[in-house]
Amino acid sequence: MVAKVTSGTNKVFQNHDDVHISFEDQQRINRFAKHNARMDDFKAELETKRSELKSLEEALEEIELFDEDEDIPFHVGEVFLSHKLEKTQDMLKETKEQVLKEIAGVEAKMKVIKAEIDELKAHLYERFGNNITLETED
Repeated sequence: MVAKVTSGTNKVFQNHDDVHISFEDQQRINRFAKHNARMDDFKAELETKRSELKSLEEALEEIELFDEDEDIPFHVGEVFLSHKLEKTQDMLKETKEQVLKEIAGVEAKMKVIKAEIDELKAHLYERFGNNITLETED
């Protein structure tokens, strides 16, 4: 696609070979691309958080089989700390709650960006029709 900024007006003139893009349209395309990349980052982050949540849930199930008097190692940063069963369960539950909050935060950010992407996509398809492809290859 050949992009040409029209001077003086926001009108775009099209012929069969070229699609002229105004400065405002180019800004929208750039914003769309930036938001699309951020969505990909958030999807990866969300996948990581969900995996972490699954591991925490599995750990909570597994330690139920331990004796109450037994010390259970709990990974904090780069070290393991040993605690009794109840304390370890509490720490796992707190960590799980934190991960759930982080997942909700990422999902909220994704919702806001998705709304703006949809708005930009509608405007750009209205403007350029089949001359622009905004769909991902997912």
